Amino acid sequence: MEISETTDGKEHEVQSSVGIGPPHEALFLAVAYFPLIELLATKEVCKSLRDAVSNDILPWLDIIVKKPLNSRITDDILIEITSKAKGRLRTLALISCGKITDDGLQQVVEKNPLLCKLYIPGCNSLTPEGILRAVKVLTKHNNNLISLKICGIYGLNKHHLETLCSLLRTNQKQQKQQTIFYHNHNNFQSFRNEETDRPIDIDICPKCDQPCMVFDCPREVCECRGCCYCVPKCAECGRCVAYEEQVDAACEDTLCLDCWIRLQKCDFCNRPYCNRHADRRCQFPGSSGFVCDACHLKFLQSSSD
Repeated sequence: MEISETTDGKEHEVQSSVGIGPPHEALFLAVAYFPLIELLATKEVCKSLRDAVSNDILPWLDIIVKKPLNSRITDDILIEITSKAKGRLRTLALISCGKITDDGLQQVVEKNPLLCKLYIPGCNSLTPEGILRAVKVLTKHNNNLISLKICGIYGLNKHHLETLCSLLRTNQKQQKQQTIFYHNHNNFQSFRNEETDRPIDIDICPKCDQPCMVFDCPREVCECRGCCYCVPKCAECGRCVAYEEQVDAACEDTLCLDCWIRLQKCDFCNRPYCNRHADRRCQFPGSSGFVCDACHLKFLQSSSD
């Protein structure tokens, strides 16, 4: 609606008409690169986009489910979403999807035998036995599965890991030769391209002898290798940190003293965030510093009192 003024000084409303047409053709090319949450939202925009998304297989070949969708994805929803790939699914990444069960995962892998990357870290409703069944299906004939991430699955033991390595036609000695650093790992809550070519993300910790993520130390003179529980690692530089050298960040990650010194600190508690959690900083207009979550919450509570 536009307002125009006539020669007699009176204002009149003039109805403006904006041309409404189909989406620009470039948008249809970009659809294949949309994250899942945007892909699902695009279907609600208009009929032409809905048809384009529904009828094109390409956007559905790599399904990545993470926050905020992960808490809402059930077996039925997962089966419906993956069915759009028409049996040609290449990547399935379910990051901390607690409602996905063994039966749901089994149905998906049976209908998608070409799956080559299966990432299910933190899916704590899955069992080691259910994962073994799924991997056996994917490696039964063509052995397309080349990458498996299962960190955070409860009940995994050495026998499970040995069986998985056998199914993926690898061995644990090969795994140990490929280094992985804690600060590059960036935690399994996020999805990113693999930093290494390791077929399985977990290994046997040489300290506690349990299957878990095992990290190397970037120091050339240090050969400490172990999980982050046995050998504390700095979230910034990845090197091992002795007990007396450990400093906590505002995000409760462990930092070495050198990294703690160079990071910006909270104006109240003088604790920094590691770079991985820097987005949690509360910035205020006119201030060059920041306030951490905990101090911001205390400030709000004291203000309300």
